[in-house]
Amino acid sequence: MEAMIKTCKKFDCVEFKRQSQIKLIQEYEKRKDEFISYMEFIKTKVREDKWSQQIWNRIGGK
Repeated sequence: MEAMIKTCKKFDCVEFKRQSQIKLIQEYEKRKDEFISYMEFIKTKVREDKWSQQIWNRIGGK
């Protein structure tokens, strides 16, 4: 049996997700007076980004 060679990851998707969530929450904290809920904030963020709109529409978001 051959030994497995361990390689360094060039991209850590868990860390990327964690950092993205931190940035999103920080932005919400700064702008929360503009929205009635966190969900309204998320919906606004989706409308601000074309790629997000496409994904949201594809999965049936409202």
